[in-house]
Amino acid sequence: MPSLPPTPRAYKILAFFLRPILFAITRRDWRGAENLPARGFIAAANHVTEVDPVTLAHFLYDQGRAPKITAKASLFSVPVLGGILRRTGMIPVHRGTAGAAQSLVDATARLDEGECVVFFPEGTLTRDPDGWPMVGKTGAARLALASRAPVVPIAQWGAEQLLAPYGKVFKPIPPKHVAVHAGPPVDLSDLYDRPLDTATLREATERIMAAITRQLEEIRGAQAPAERFDMRKNPGSEGRR
Repeated sequence: MPSLPPTPRAYKILAFFLRPILFAITRRDWRGAENLPARGFIAAANHVTEVDPVTLAHFLYDQGRAPKITAKASLFSVPVLGGILRRTGMIPVHRGTAGAAQSLVDATARLDEGECVVFFPEGTLTRDPDGWPMVGKTGAARLALASRAPVVPIAQWGAEQLLAPYGKVFKPIPPKHVAVHAGPPVDLSDLYDRPLDTATLREATERIMAAITRQLEEIRGAQAPAERFDMRKNPGSEGRR
C-alpha cells in the first residue's frame, strides 16, 4: 500500500480546531471510504450549500486524506480566508480569464504528488429547485482525461440544513444529519485516447455527474429528475440568490 502524502502543518492546525466543532454540530453518515485510492485521485462532488467544502473535507480528512479543493480565485484575496486557503494548499480557479488554464496545471501537479484534488463540477451551487446535481462544467473531466487519474464520485446531503443555499443564518442547533457517500471510480478509460474535444469532455462530464447523482439518490431515497437542470437553458438562474 503506497504511503499517503504528508499533511501540511497549517492543515493539521485547522483540523484541530474545526473537527471538534463539526463533531458537535453534525451527525455523520460516512460511507464508501474503500473507494478512495491511496494516492493521486480526483474527488468530484455535488454542491448544494457554501458549507459543502467543509463537510466534504471533514469526510476526506477522516479517511486520512488532506484534500486540495479547487475554489474561485477571488476567495484567495479575502482577508484571513485567503491566507488559510494558501497555507493549506487549496487551488485557485481563475474563471473566464487568461489564467484559467493555470488551475488545471496546479491540479495536475497536486495529483502527481499523490494528493486528493476536489472538484465541484457544477461550478457553483446547484440551481435545481430540489437540490439535485445540475449539468456539470468540463474542468474535472478535462483534468481526469489528461492525467488519467481516478475520479471518485461523492454525493453529500444534509449540510444545507446548517446553512441554506445563499443563506445568511447558520443553524448548528440541533445537530444536523450529514451524509457523505463515495462511490467507485468512474470508468473513463475508453475516452483516454479520444481527442479532448467538446463531445468527449461532455460525455466524460455527464458520466461523472450521473455517478454523483446515483449516490445522491441512494442517500435521499428518491429519484432525480430525468432531465438535469441546465443553467444555459435557464439564464435567469445564474443570478439567483
